[in-house]
Amino acid sequence: MSGVWLLVVALMSAAVLTSRAQGTLHVLNPRVVTAQGPESFVSRVVAGDLAGPWEVTWGPDGFLWITERVGKRVTRVNPTDGSRTVAVTIDEVYQKLEQDGLLGMALHPDLLKGKGTDYVYVAYTYDGDPGSSVDLRMKVRRYTYEPLIQRLSSPVDILTGLPHGTDHGGGRMVFGPDGKLYLSRGDQGSNFLANYCNPNHAQDLPTLAQVQAADWSLYQGKILRIDVDGSIPRDNPMINGVRSHIYSYGHRNPQGLAFAGNRLFESEHGESIDDEVNLVSPGGNYGWPLIAGYQDDQSYVYANWSASSPQPCASLTFNVFNPPPSVPRQRESETHVLNFVPPVKTFFTVPNSYDLRTLGNATVAPAGVKVYPSRAIPGWRNSLLMTSMISGVVFRMPLTGDRRHPVAAPVAYFKTGNRYRDIVVAPDGLRLYVVTDPVGRTVDPSGSLTRELVNPGAVLEFRYTRAGT
Repeated sequence: MSGVWLLVVALMSAAVLTSRAQGTLHVLNPRVVTAQGPESFVSRVVAGDLAGPWEVTWGPDGFLWITERVGKRVTRVNPTDGSRTVAVTIDEVYQKLEQDGLLGMALHPDLLKGKGTDYVYVAYTYDGDPGSSVDLRMKVRRYTYEPLIQRLSSPVDILTGLPHGTDHGGGRMVFGPDGKLYLSRGDQGSNFLANYCNPNHAQDLPTLAQVQAADWSLYQGKILRIDVDGSIPRDNPMINGVRSHIYSYGHRNPQGLAFAGNRLFESEHGESIDDEVNLVSPGGNYGWPLIAGYQDDQSYVYANWSASSPQPCASLTFNVFNPPPSVPRQRESETHVLNFVPPVKTFFTVPNSYDLRTLGNATVAPAGVKVYPSRAIPGWRNSLLMTSMISGVVFRMPLTGDRRHPVAAPVAYFKTGNRYRDIVVAPDGLRLYVVTDPVGRTVDPSGSLTRELVNPGAVLEFRYTRAGT
């Protein structure tokens, strides 16, 4: 195992793995090589037939609390027998596409502690202009949990009108140790695929007038920090001279947020390379779309389709590999990004010689992240656990006290033919629960992409049995 792991570490550093077959040198997509951790686990299916499970968290009642993106409901699942109860169905949720619906959820830290704050916060998409064409928006809503009837009631909208597009929605939400809500917002897929003529606003910041008018239109490609009543915290960072809900910016599609003590870690989708793990700092700029991953000029050049001239963007056919001459292009080294913060880990940085057309995107499609807090599994304490949709594994990354390198090399676990959307650790530290997507692509055992999922829309349990040798 150690020799294989050394090989994978080299792969993640150089982003190239080669093998010799019949005297020919082959380059492989880095995501097809997975070094499994040595520990032993047994697995079982806890529950199935969930309508797009998206967020899973451990409730103080001993149940798994799950948002169903497509089902538009919060469901409580008994981890022992898989029985379930619906806490609320939210009819207002708008769900038609792949990145809308009922998304993030955060349980108040004092839920069921008798303090009068039995609150559950959810983030979901809705139609901001019913009766006309769909105006897709996101809101954050607070519910009160009633344990006697096991239902969420008394809805209060605390923040509405957040922009949401047809792609790259983000939507992960967590409570910080400071008592604030943190919410990730994607770049709406701007400058890419069907949205290629839409300007990307991940680098754009609101003016004071926009904030005063509650115009949140530039809250794209951002991580927000929100008071529990929806207001802007007084100690939020001043960015470009303006204080807003924005905590950090320059993000593409942040799908995971987790606190390790006072440190906020985030997972984020890259375009064709450089999925990122970031340590989020207040006011930090994470580079997108000007920089993908590190500022290294490797396998990425920003092509700004919306600025095409003299040919207008609408007259062009999108091609990620060959933008026409009218589309301005800018290398990473040619730009100065104010307050740029590089990622602490990428999946994967590949050289310019890497053939994306032939080998495919060098990405793992990261989703939810959680911190493993227990000593139950030897050597796991204070590790970051990141789910992967394309690779169908959970990556464990030990956290360090090194400010420059706070995340150590990843090890992969729980390889199956599924898309892992989120993960949670049971209080005993011996059981880990993963929710899976109902549809989409993942990597099969041969390394090929497939849409045949083994456990679609399920809750899987992985129980630790012993240490590896």
